[in-house]
Amino acid sequence: MASFASRLVDAVRSKGNPVCVGLDPRLGSLPEACLESSQDLETQARAYAKFCCQIIDVVAPMVPIVKPQAAFFEQLGPHGMVALGQVLNHARAQGVMTILDGKRNDIGSTAIAYAEGWLGGSSAWGADSLTVSPYLGSDSLEPFSETAIQRDCGIFVLVKTSNPGGGYLQDVTLPEPEKHVYGRVARWVEEQSQNSSDNSGFGPVGAVVGATYPAQLKAMREAMPHVWLLVPGYGAQGGGAADVAGGFNELGLGGLINSSRGIIFAHQNEDYAEVARSDGWQGAVAEATRRMINDLHGVGIRPN
Repeated sequence: MASFASRLVDAVRSKGNPVCVGLDPRLGSLPEACLESSQDLETQARAYAKFCCQIIDVVAPMVPIVKPQAAFFEQLGPHGMVALGQVLNHARAQGVMTILDGKRNDIGSTAIAYAEGWLGGSSAWGADSLTVSPYLGSDSLEPFSETAIQRDCGIFVLVKTSNPGGGYLQDVTLPEPEKHVYGRVARWVEEQSQNSSDNSGFGPVGAVVGATYPAQLKAMREAMPHVWLLVPGYGAQGGGAADVAGGFNELGLGGLINSSRGIIFAHQNEDYAEVARSDGWQGAVAEATRRMINDLHGVGIRPN
């Protein structure tokens, strides 16, 4: 199998855009067509699986990657985890790469168990990549990076997140050269990916850097030239196409721009009301995805 980084480059180039669709199912926002009369945990889980799989059917020809959010499935207990497995399997069957957004971390054998359980085709879950928290230190990250390298998968380490409170820890001042805590995490991520990069120029250890801090996103792109950046914060969180332009290299590669609510719940947005009436909720999803791609192309974000 080709490396994670190379497969991601190929996927982004083949689709002509860096859009990542976040799969964050919420019962109160699901279209009626996905709901059943009963709303116990089992039927909710079936609704989540149906909703997410039908989104994948719409966006698979359009985008390179999707990002299921584990929390919404875990909230439903064992039934939800079955649904998550179905969603991951469906994405794989449709040829779409996956980021499992679990923000996992621990030390020693527990970190190994997380990594081996989630990552790769030989794992129980089969995710192509996993989000990981860095705040237990480098020894907690190494089991994830080692498993990613061994299995041709990827991880995305939280470096500079999009939420307003992220600076409480991430922006704490450090001595040079890192300047801030997030800079120290970024240096570790870059070292890992540089040491394991392939002909694509990227390695398997990525970073999460939010669209809501454009100047820092640009600085992190420069500090981590061998790293894929997963960029949340576009759309519903306030980031626009111009805000994410700094997350790409000179070939228009290296960034994945995530949108969740703005795409998957487009049927609730007045901007897509006419499309939803004529083409259904999936038509609204398709149109929202097209508009996001066009917005990114409009500011020159297009892979070469």
